[in-house]
Amino acid sequence: MPPDRIELSVVLPIHNEERLLAELYERLSKVLDGMGLEYEVILVNDGSRDRSWDGILELCRADARVRGVDLSRNFGHQVAITAGIHLSRGEAVVVMDSDLQDPPELIPELYARYREGYDVAYAQRRARAGETWFKKTTANFFYRLLTRLTNLPIPLDTGDFRLMSRRVVEGLRAMGEHSRFVRGMVTWIGFRQIAVPYDRQPRGAGETKFSIFRMVRFALDGITGFSHRPLQIASHFGILCALASLAFMGFFVLYWLAGGTGLVPGWTSLIVVSLFLGGVQLIAIGILGEYVGRVYEEVKRRPLYLLSDQVNFDERSQPPSRLLGSERVPGRSATPLPPAAPRIGSSPPLN
Repeated sequence: MPPDRIELSVVLPIHNEERLLAELYERLSKVLDGMGLEYEVILVNDGSRDRSWDGILELCRADARVRGVDLSRNFGHQVAITAGIHLSRGEAVVVMDSDLQDPPELIPELYARYREGYDVAYAQRRARAGETWFKKTTANFFYRLLTRLTNLPIPLDTGDFRLMSRRVVEGLRAMGEHSRFVRGMVTWIGFRQIAVPYDRQPRGAGETKFSIFRMVRFALDGITGFSHRPLQIASHFGILCALASLAFMGFFVLYWLAGGTGLVPGWTSLIVVSLFLGGVQLIAIGILGEYVGRVYEEVKRRPLYLLSDQVNFDERSQPPSRLLGSERVPGRSATPLPPAAPRIGSSPPLN
């Protein structure tokens, strides 16, 4: 039976990582056992198409401290992290990727900063081994652009690999937006935060799940979730276009007064101004569409995720029923091992 007091929870989203699960568990359990803490490991299966869920079940059978969560479909990396955070019970919670680019061996150093009184200890990359020049360049550009566009001091060159105190976790549980950018949300919450430098390793196996399209979408979620400056930029473009159009008109008036010839009357100015204004209008409409789309997602009030199954959870290992506006669904219990037929549950409704 799980202990009453969990000192550390480790949350890992899993998506098509069956080849890495055994090595991940071996390295993670070795580190956590060496720390001498009461801990739990929460593996969140985010709609994997391989045998990742079967691998998670095997780990749950072998170790009761491993808890498995199976989402009803692929909801995305940030929502999978959120599901694990919602179900975590530790006094401190570590979030990390499951591809072994985030080394489990860094967890003791993160925990040491927590014991010194910091609420957030985030891993900050010094080097990014095994990543392409394009990805490194775009990542550097994104973090610096995000810092300029928002009023939040989001640390440069960081991911979701971090340790958070329970009060930071409670703050995250109270934030119910669907377009989630967890690292920005943690920065917004505040409290004492500190960087822990490390060298990011290449993937243990397989390929990255972040395509260029998903990287762009993730960047848009981060920018639109924490800044309204793109709307202001659209307004500034409109003002510049109006001034440019007046200047362009003045130029052609002076050119005509000076006796200039060779131009079809009205054609050049009409085409150039129309194309220029049309392009700026489309940009402005696109920016407005991004914000309107996010408003549309929020007003539907759908749950962030649905649970198909959960393993090695019981009433003692469930989080408190109410934390800063978040509420656990009453009556939801863990599936015993071997697991019963899948069922549909829901995430904690967010007020």
